[in-house]
Amino acid sequence: MTDAAPKAAVIGWPVTHSRSPVIHGHWLQTHGLAGSYGRLAIAPEEADAFFFGFRDSELAGANVTLPHKLTALSACDVLSDSARAIGAVNTLWREGERVLGDNTDGYGFLANLDQQLPGWDADRGLALVLGAGGAARAIIHALLERGFDRVAIANRTRDKAEALATSLPGSEAVDWDSARDPDPAVAIVVNTTSLGMGGGPGPAIDLARLGPDAVVTDIVYTPIRTELLVRATAVGLRTVDGLGMLLHQAVPGFERWFGVRPSVTDELRRIVLDDIAEAS
Repeated sequence: MTDAAPKAAVIGWPVTHSRSPVIHGHWLQTHGLAGSYGRLAIAPEEADAFFFGFRDSELAGANVTLPHKLTALSACDVLSDSARAIGAVNTLWREGERVLGDNTDGYGFLANLDQQLPGWDADRGLALVLGAGGAARAIIHALLERGFDRVAIANRTRDKAEALATSLPGSEAVDWDSARDPDPAVAIVVNTTSLGMGGGPGPAIDLARLGPDAVVTDIVYTPIRTELLVRATAVGLRTVDGLGMLLHQAVPGFERWFGVRPSVTDELRRIVLDDIAEAS
């Protein structure tokens, strides 16, 4: 590796838990590329100075995780349509003196479903998204871009769901309690909450009410088969785990920084799952 080799990193606070170095390190090795990818822990009080000085850093680009996605957005000279619509940035790169930002979470969400369950979106009628945080915003935007007629948002704090629905035409807020008995017309249920993480109970939703072709997916991937997905399988529904969203959202950034578009393979999934198991 020479000093000219591209350098990238994941930036957050904390950041030790991030699997991004495992993902990008595997791709660098697979493609025989000179380059490096590390972790940078940037405290919140240091974030403004870091991101607004990013154009002068040694990094070709970066992934951005909590709690810095809004700060990164405000420091960009150019935003992708997705980043602007979602209101957050998770991928940065430099072009000359300009810093550009994108949000690839929605892309990663759709690419994961497309890979694991081809044809999952044959019914683009009604989607139900549980949660109203940053991940939910990206996923709702992606579903609407894919052509879903309506996206219902259920959040324990109704006001937050209503605010999100107001900013994303085509979506609507519904009561959290009413989502327990979902509309049978729902074609896909997406859990964006932390419920189910670490093996705990998932959202209390009566999945048996859904039609036989409905899909249930969870962005939680520890464990890989969450309680929600186990219950969905038990009533005969199709399911997609959340690990692929993490893997696919990394693809556009790697291509920007290192010049090669990588693939999400079974080998990469196994490597990341092994890393999660070792850390637990």
